[in-house]
Amino acid sequence: MNTIAAKVKTPNGAKYVQQLCKHWSHRLQTQTEGDVGTVTFPTAIARMTADSDGIAIAITGESRADLERLTDVVASHLDRFAFREAPMAYDWNWQETTG
Repeated sequence: MNTIAAKVKTPNGAKYVQQLCKHWSHRLQTQTEGDVGTVTFPTAIARMTADSDGIAIAITGESRADLERLTDVVASHLDRFAFREAPMAYDWNWQETTG
């Protein structure tokens, strides 16, 4: 498994996590619990955790190519919802995982 992660600074993280999950819930399996949202894409799972500083995003899956594509999908959707703050700064980092 591979994970690519970023922390996005915004004072409105919880609101954006809720909006993103609601938006994707029409086509994908989503779950929200408090300030944490999970979206299950066909090839990966995105977990977004909001706090007072922003949103921690982690996308986990098998294919690095799919994960790279999903960074663009997640970022473009977040920028769309956060249009007053966009473009947001994303510093994606790879994490190799096992299991």
